[in-house]
Amino acid sequence: MSDRAAVALALAVCAGAWWSGDVPLVPAALGMAVALLVRRPMLLVAGAALVAAGLGHRAWDGLTPPAPADLVGQEVVLLSDPADVGGALRLDVGVGGRRVEAWARGAPAAALRSRLAGERVVVEGRLRPPPPDRRRWLALRHVSARMNVDEVTAWRRGSLATRVANGLRRTLVQGAATLERDRRALLTGFVLGDDRDQSTAVADDFKAAGLTHLLAVSGQNVAFVLVLCRPALRRLGLAGRWAASLAVISFFGLLTRWEPSVLRASAMAALAVTAVGLGRPTSRGRLLALAVAAVVLLDPLLVHSVGFRLSVGASAGILVLATPLARRLPGPRWLAEAVAVTLGAQVGVAPVLVPVFGGLPVASVPANLLAVPAAGPLMAWGLTAGLAAGVVGPPADAVLHLPTSWLLAWVAGVARWAATLPLGQLGLAHLGAAGAIVAVAAVGARWRRRVALPVGVAGVTLAVLAPALLPSTGALSAATPAAGARLWREGGVVLVLDDADGARLLEGLRRHAVRRLDVVVVTRGTKAQAATVALLRSRVDVGAVLAPRGHLIRGALVPAEGTVDVGGLRVVVAATEPALQAEVQAGPTS
Repeated sequence: MSDRAAVALALAVCAGAWWSGDVPLVPAALGMAVALLVRRPMLLVAGAALVAAGLGHRAWDGLTPPAPADLVGQEVVLLSDPADVGGALRLDVGVGGRRVEAWARGAPAAALRSRLAGERVVVEGRLRPPPPDRRRWLALRHVSARMNVDEVTAWRRGSLATRVANGLRRTLVQGAATLERDRRALLTGFVLGDDRDQSTAVADDFKAAGLTHLLAVSGQNVAFVLVLCRPALRRLGLAGRWAASLAVISFFGLLTRWEPSVLRASAMAALAVTAVGLGRPTSRGRLLALAVAAVVLLDPLLVHSVGFRLSVGASAGILVLATPLARRLPGPRWLAEAVAVTLGAQVGVAPVLVPVFGGLPVASVPANLLAVPAAGPLMAWGLTAGLAAGVVGPPADAVLHLPTSWLLAWVAGVARWAATLPLGQLGLAHLGAAGAIVAVAAVGARWRRRVALPVGVAGVTLAVLAPALLPSTGALSAATPAAGARLWREGGVVLVLDDADGARLLEGLRRHAVRRLDVVVVTRGTKAQAATVALLRSRVDVGAVLAPRGHLIRGALVPAEGTVDVGGLRVVVAATEPALQAEVQAGPTS
């Protein structure tokens, strides 16, 4: 099979899985088998698309919500690590062949918090269908029901592989105990792809800087683990080396919880090891295409996973664009290659990031150039020295993690710096303009190479920097940057804070290019709202904070009933207890 045929196979499988039509599987599978025997690539492509569609249809059918039921003394297996969400504990568990999203509070949450995926617990609770408005979102995670956990009565460690994997995870986390909390959370992200303990502020920095991919397991992580095991693998025969390599890849997938990016990277590594074992090395492009086809056939719902699409897009962008860009970029080779890889990855993820998240941060280019060189050493040292630190304990663990701490400080500092750059985000219009300029420059280069190249570079630069050169400064009336918050901007900026989620609030303010809030109106002044105000103060310039009587917000003022003028806006305060009742209206401009 040629590289083009492999790409066609991957595209056809993804299209079939997206369609998920009711296709008879047996005839489609027989068609694939015949195509393999007679070596007809296009017939194989067609058959694979039909098989993917049939498998997708059956995957959706298997997610029919169950009837409500009470569970007493039910043993369930944890399918994900527990995570704190909104004051409760959330985790996925396996119940009777179903993947169920379980929620626990109070004593049951305390009993489950230290457990890890693969372990088994005996619970009492209530099984129910998911809410209609969340049903599709949960189904994309293979979740077909929800459960409230009322009691946890017993637990056990699970299989041998689970015990080993969880033991390594706990050792790594224990060894990082000397690190400051945010750096410890970043370390588990770099090494294991575990982002559960990341603070909202740090997570927003990495998102604004376009560096979230560093906190997901990639092919680099898998390659490093194989290199680490190479001395032992070399002692085996060819067949034994192949089997052991696959076992290492599988165990690493278990250790990192088989996230979508892990699936893609592991599939590519397994195919590469197999190709080498058969004496038939193949191109990276073909490996990527075959890996995508294989994992989507195994799990057709992956085509709807944003993480999977980002992983595939970044890999494809690097494979297609990095080498040609590196050849044409001026400057030292090491810099040209770094820039080329960064630009290739950003181009690859743009078709996913822009429609889903509303834009591609321009700051991601300088941020990746500065942070990526430290990511490899950080992952390598964090894994090896981190495990050693967990084994030897204090005080040696602090010494072993000194390089880890320095590297984490550098990457976190780059993310914080890039997040503050007033460069904005690239939308569909910017990307379309840049693409058009590149196409025109490519055509013009045939006749006037000396003119076309600088004109094309200048045009693309202007298109990319357009969000920064033309910032959004117009009036906003009752804009909602996140659920639970309302934003006004007309001469001044006023934010009315109800129950906004901190992460979504920061993202919304960044999307509206808001860097200063003249007045923040807090409706109730609870502990949760106090935490949100503290988060805002850590990331944007906050002026006055108005809160009701009895509030818990440091430095907030209780306003008198009446009006407060803010630029071209007027805040009308009607009451200050038990909640602050205020209305924002158009006011004086001077």
